Amino acid sequence: MKINRTVSLLLLSLVCGLSVRDAQTQTPPVLAPCRVGQQAPGIGFWTWAANARVKVYIRAADFEPAQIPYLLTALQNWNDVSELTGSRVKFEYQGDAELELTCENCLTVMRGLVFDKAKRHATELKAYSFHHDQIINYAAIIIDPVLTNSKALRDAMAHELGHNLGLLDCYSCKPKSTLMNQFKVVNVPNDMAAPTSCDIAQVRQAYQELKVRVRASPPPRGSIDQGEEPVDDDTPIVIPKPQN
Repeated sequence: MKINRTVSLLLLSLVCGLSVRDAQTQTPPVLAPCRVGQQAPGIGFWTWAANARVKVYIRAADFEPAQIPYLLTALQNWNDVSELTGSRVKFEYQGDAELELTCENCLTVMRGLVFDKAKRHATELKAYSFHHDQIINYAAIIIDPVLTNSKALRDAMAHELGHNLGLLDCYSCKPKSTLMNQFKVVNVPNDMAAPTSCDIAQVRQAYQELKVRVRASPPPRGSIDQGEEPVDDDTPIVIPKPQN
């Protein structure tokens, strides 16, 4: 019995040794990089603080009841990757709001006239920072009444939430590589309701950078510093005045 046990131990040791060597000699998979401007948006935009619990209110009177679930789908899609992005930001739906709210960590979703035919913008982010930096303290997503298709609403909401997490537009990016592409036709969904792997990677980088430095508030539309922001970014930016 002693001899058999010794042989068994030697065989087990040999098998384990071979398994370790095989694992060490395997070539790790090479992942395609997300190149900014090709598959990934730039970063450095408005950003909720890491670990923020953002209270989301929707001005329900502005939307058809059947449209609300589509807006909530976009919230959930970003919540689902909160850990992967490293932001740990959660968008928590609170219900109806009659007015645009300015409470800390509040995000109001509402209708408003923002449509730009020349640039095909139908949504807008209004963000305010107590310290005049890129950290959002409260914000509003404004959706033009021209945008009525439910799936297009969902995709536009997902796009604007990307802006809420530091992502810039990327009009030169390949289709389906990022939800920060521009809509080609208003009211035609682009079927990009959830962040792509490149979006997740860029948000992760944005929050890693946030640990090192916090940028100043992004400039208003029309005064983009082209040395800091991609040339093709012309996202409508509105900085509200402080409330009295």
